[in-house]
Amino acid sequence: MTQTSHQFPSTPVIIKRELCYTFSFIFILISSIIVFNLRGSSKPLAFFRFGFFPAQKLIPNQQRPSLGACDYSYGTWVRDENYPIHLYDENCPFLDPGFRCRQNGRKDVEFLKWRWQPDGCDLPSFNATDFLERSRNGRIVFAGDSIGRNQWESLICMLAQAVSNQSTIFEENGSPITKHKGFFSMKFQEYNLTVEYYRAPFLVIINRPPIDSPAQIKVTNRVDELHWYSSRWMGANVLVFNTGHWWNKEKTVKMGCYFQEGGKVNMTMDVMEGFRRSLQTLKSWTTKNLNPDRSHVFLRSYSPVHYSNGTWNDGGLCDAEMEPQKNYAKLKAEPWNNQYIADVIKQMTYENWKVQLLNVTYLTEFRKDGHPSRHREPGTPGNAPQDCSHWCLPGIPDTWNELLYAHLLSMEFRTK
Repeated sequence: MTQTSHQFPSTPVIIKRELCYTFSFIFILISSIIVFNLRGSSKPLAFFRFGFFPAQKLIPNQQRPSLGACDYSYGTWVRDENYPIHLYDENCPFLDPGFRCRQNGRKDVEFLKWRWQPDGCDLPSFNATDFLERSRNGRIVFAGDSIGRNQWESLICMLAQAVSNQSTIFEENGSPITKHKGFFSMKFQEYNLTVEYYRAPFLVIINRPPIDSPAQIKVTNRVDELHWYSSRWMGANVLVFNTGHWWNKEKTVKMGCYFQEGGKVNMTMDVMEGFRRSLQTLKSWTTKNLNPDRSHVFLRSYSPVHYSNGTWNDGGLCDAEMEPQKNYAKLKAEPWNNQYIADVIKQMTYENWKVQLLNVTYLTEFRKDGHPSRHREPGTPGNAPQDCSHWCLPGIPDTWNELLYAHLLSMEFRTK
C-alpha cells in the first residue's frame, strides 16, 4: 500500500496568514467602533463617552470605582412624570430673580421632568432633614463664580423644605440675594448651620497692577495669592470650589487683565498656565489652612454653556431648546479646565486629603434646555444677550447637589 505524502505549508506562510487574520480583525473592530460612535442616536461606548478624554481621566486616582462603589457622574437623563417629588418651586424666598425662569415668562415645564439615572446604580434620595442633621453646628461654603451662586441658592432651597418655620432661615448680614459683589451667609437657626457663598470668580486675587506697569495692564490676576475671602473659609466643614468661566482671553488679556506672580507681571503667561498655577495656589492654601479631619473639600468640574449661532456676547441663543440633547455626536469635547482640576485633586489625594471631584460636566452637557435664555430678571432690556450659562431654578444645579449629598453620605460625613 502506497503511503500518501502530506506536505505542510512552511512556517513563514503560516505566520503571514495569521498576521493577515489579525490585521483584518483589528480593522473590523476599529471600523465598528467608528460607525457606532458616528450614529447620532446611539449611545457611545464607555471610553468614548465624552470628547477625547476617557471618562476615568476625571476621577482623581484615574481608576474606576471599586466593586460596590458608584460613579454618579455618568448615566442617562430619564423622563419621569413624578419628578421632582421632594424639591422646591420658584416661590422659594431665597432665589435670585434671574433664576426664576417661569416667573420671568418661560411657559414650558418639560425641563423639570428629567431625572438623572447613573449607570449601574441609583442616586440616594435627597433627604434634607438628614443633610441638616449631619451638618448641625457646622458651615458649608461655596466659593467661586456666579455658577457657584446658582448651586448655592439651589442647596438653600432644597434644605429649606425641611424647615417648617422659614423665618428661622435668614441672611446673617441682612443682605438681599442679588448679583452684587461680596458674600452671603444664610443661617439655618434651628440647626446652628450656615450655608455661605463667596464671589471669587478666579479664586485668586484681582488687583491693581504694580506701579509703572505698561498702559495696557489695567488689573492683574495674582495667581500665587488666594482671594482675600479665603480667611473666612477656614474652619468650614464642607467647601465647594468652582472656577473656569472667567478663565478665557475675553475676560482676561483682552480686558487688560494680565497674570502676576511673585510681585511681577508675566506678559507671556497664557490663560491655561494661569489657571494651572491658581489651582496650585488653592492646593497650597488648603494643605496649610484646613484640618483634613474636619473639612471636606470639593472641586466642582466645569459647567457647560449652550450658545448656538454665536457666543454669549455675539448673538448666541438657547431659547428654542425644550429637551435634553439626545444626539451623542453633538456633545462637546471635554473642557480643558477639567484636566487641570483632576490633576490637582490627584496630587492632594496622594497626601490623604478628603478632596473630591464633584464631576457635573458630562451630565450637564446634555441639558441645553435648562438655561434662563431670554427669560432673565425683570428689567432686562429686550435686546440683552441671552443667558445660556446660568441655570433656571429649580433645575440642573439641584442634581449637582444630589451628587454632593451622595458623596457626603459615602464619606460618612457628620459634623463633630
